[in-house]
Amino acid sequence: MARSRPEPVQVVKQRRDAALKALVEGVPYVQFLGISFDRRGDELTAVMPFDEKLIGNPILPALHGGATAAFLEVTAIIGLSWATLWDDIESGALEAPGEGDAPLPPLPKTVGFTVDYLRSGLPRDAYARAEVTRSGRRYASVHVSAWQDNRARPFAQATGRFVMPRRDG
Repeated sequence: MARSRPEPVQVVKQRRDAALKALVEGVPYVQFLGISFDRRGDELTAVMPFDEKLIGNPILPALHGGATAAFLEVTAIIGLSWATLWDDIESGALEAPGEGDAPLPPLPKTVGFTVDYLRSGLPRDAYARAEVTRSGRRYASVHVSAWQDNRARPFAQATGRFVMPRRDG
């Protein structure tokens, strides 16, 4: 039996980018906060560029706690969805939005989210990464860390618990 030829790398990259774009566009608050995702293979880094509207305490100045929590939660949801869909994205089983009739599955639903504010978020760009600590068919747990200048010195971290969407099929 002849082995099928692998897809060109451009096709795989386009499928990954389209899937990530669809995931991000599924969370409207992402545009308000200006969050983007830097993708390197299966690893995502969320980036929240500094904006004056994100300042909660102008005297310090420090990032607003709600903006920080939202940044962490968005990172957790997108990171969890990305990890869950990775195999389908890579195999081509999940068609890029607009190419077929199958839209992306719904996003996980947050059932609990605990944020630890470790230090004030400074008026500069913030970065975050999510680590899926448990992922099953019904439930998932994710840990997220956010930093600014030094990844070893996070300014906030969170643990989220999520109900996973049904995957029919």
